[in-house]
Amino acid sequence: MALDSSEFPVQAAPFEQPLTNFASRLKGGQVKVVAIGSSTTAGEGGIAPYPQRLLADLRIRFPNVVIEVVNRGVGGEEAALELKRFDHDVFDLNPDLVIWQVGTNSVWQSADPPSFKDTTQAIRDGVDRLLGAKRIDVILMDLQYVPALLTPAKADKTNAMVAAISEIAHAKGVNVFRRFALMKGWHDVAGISFDRMVDPGDDSRLHASDWTTDKMTWQLTDAIVTAANKAPHGS
Repeated sequence: MALDSSEFPVQAAPFEQPLTNFASRLKGGQVKVVAIGSSTTAGEGGIAPYPQRLLADLRIRFPNVVIEVVNRGVGGEEAALELKRFDHDVFDLNPDLVIWQVGTNSVWQSADPPSFKDTTQAIRDGVDRLLGAKRIDVILMDLQYVPALLTPAKADKTNAMVAAISEIAHAKGVNVFRRFALMKGWHDVAGISFDRMVDPGDDSRLHASDWTTDKMTWQLTDAIVTAANKAPHGS
């Protein structure tokens, strides 16, 4: 069942690729998801992070399937450091689906941030490694649409990173959860204020609120379910 458009006036773009491995494992009755990334994944400010919510949401959608969502988020990390954790935090866990939330800290970090080229190359390398396993579906999650990333000093790099993630995904044939466009639509089209979208306890105006995290996770869940159903062996 799709999400209620009256409750979600702006919805996430559907995934372009079917989640074939995920769908196959659903039919087998057991599926494992690994979420890797930085603070959005790890959790921040006492707000339950999206992997925890994703587990609950997927169990609602697939009540007869044993589902595991493993959270491998580390706050403040960027793509190159996350890539170094892939062996232990991804491949050793034998996931069917990996969600890689990436790109924000390359834009946000003010003290010796990694170069744009280094970050995008790390993302390419990481996607290649994931696809090389042959049995893992991949979702990249792009940046959040928040004031901290929209300042005059950050906006151009933010937009460039969002575009780069999209281009990498298209070239590699993997999906993007377009969080930036979704939140921008909430703000610009649905008229949802940043005060509601951003964690009120975060003076940096970088991290998502409980409301945003909840609604975003439902959108992510819906996109995953739809893409699994489109798979050749989907349920």
